[in-house]
Amino acid sequence: QVQLVESGGGLVQAGGSLRLSCAASGRTFSNYAMAWFRQAPGKEREIVAAVNLRGRSTYYVDSVKGRFTISRDNAKNTVYLQMNSLKLEDTAVYYCNSNPPLSNYWGQGTQVTVSS
Repeated sequence: QVQLVESGGGLVQAGGSLRLSCAASGRTFSNYAMAWFRQAPGKEREIVAAVNLRGRSTYYVDSVKGRFTISRDNAKNTVYLQMNSLKLEDTAVYYCNSNPPLSNYWGQGTQVTVSS
C-alpha cells in the first residue's frame, strides 16, 4: 500500500514556474511507474507526464512538452514535476498516482492557478 501527498502548487503568473512534489509512504514506491495527472474545472482528469520505475523513461502530453519535466528520487520516495513557462490553460488540480493509476491511491492534489 502506498499513500501519496502532493505539494508545491500555488498562484503564479503566466510564464512563471512551479515545482510540484509527490511524497509517497510505503516501502514499495520504487516498484511503481508514476505519473502526474491534472483536472481542470469542468474537464476530465488527464495524464500530464509519466516516468518509469528508475526514472529513465518519460512521457509527456503534447500540451506540456518542452515546458514540464517529471523526475523521481526513489531514495526519497518522491516524484517531482517541474513546470516552466506556465500558461493559463495549465490551471488545474494536479495529482500524482501510479501509472496506470490505482483508484485507492488518489490524494487531495495540489491546486495550480496561473493568472494573466
